[in-house]
Amino acid sequence: MGKAGGELDNLKITVLAEDSVLYESPYLGQHGLSFLLEGRRGENTRRILVDVGQNSPALLSNMRMMNISPLAIDAIVLTHCHYDHTQGIAAMLKEIGKREVAVFAHSDIFRRHFVIEPSLRHVGVVQSDSREEIEKAGGRLVLTKDNVEIMSGIMTTGEVKRQTEFEEVGMELKTIENGRVVDDQMLDDVSVIASVERKGLVIITGCSHAGIVNIVKQAIELTGCDQIEGVVGGLHLVDAPDARIKRTVEELSKLNPKWICAGHCTGFRAQVELYLALGERFSPLHTGMRFDI
Repeated sequence: MGKAGGELDNLKITVLAEDSVLYESPYLGQHGLSFLLEGRRGENTRRILVDVGQNSPALLSNMRMMNISPLAIDAIVLTHCHYDHTQGIAAMLKEIGKREVAVFAHSDIFRRHFVIEPSLRHVGVVQSDSREEIEKAGGRLVLTKDNVEIMSGIMTTGEVKRQTEFEEVGMELKTIENGRVVDDQMLDDVSVIASVERKGLVIITGCSHAGIVNIVKQAIELTGCDQIEGVVGGLHLVDAPDARIKRTVEELSKLNPKWICAGHCTGFRAQVELYLALGERFSPLHTGMRFDI
């Protein structure tokens, strides 16, 4: 296993928000994602919030039921600009109540970003979560295209290289460059990589607009470790053609993860294909799930 960036003694992941909830649980679902990562290395423990969904009251309600205090959060990662991952970031920072809370994201996350079908609609970061509002609420933005080490054993992927010929953004998105409307390739889509001692890599995604195979390959390149413990998050195959879903599952299977837990924008057809290929190594993602690695 690669030692690049060090390794965690253990990692805990709690699913704070997702489109669905655990069976018989009291949690609130929403179209969005939010995870809490708790990484421990020696005496050092860091609690990192990955995305905040789009409904802050529902997210905070779930956290209260899970006995997770916002005051415990040390840093935040925003995986990409979409409202269902970023809406309420300023409200969350106010709940955390600290100054200079690092908020990691790609340098293009605040660009204008919209869909045009069935009509023009902004789907990026909302005005109430602007740079100014985030900083006013106590956030310290760390915006870069490069990968960043958040603690020894946890890093971001940075901007993901598009290596495969079959993966694409997964939806028609637009932005404005030099005064012109152009296709948005979602270059701001980043994921989180955790290296756990004796386990390997755990990859936490938002929507995988960069392509989940591209993301896993970048994680391997960055760490020098090809042992994949798990992949958790959204894979954005909900509207993908069957051929792309099958190819994605084939290529993921070759990378031999011990487990995959995928939901949100993954889509039912892709979940079925993952289960058929991986059996009990695959499970659908739900609000309230906990992983202890």
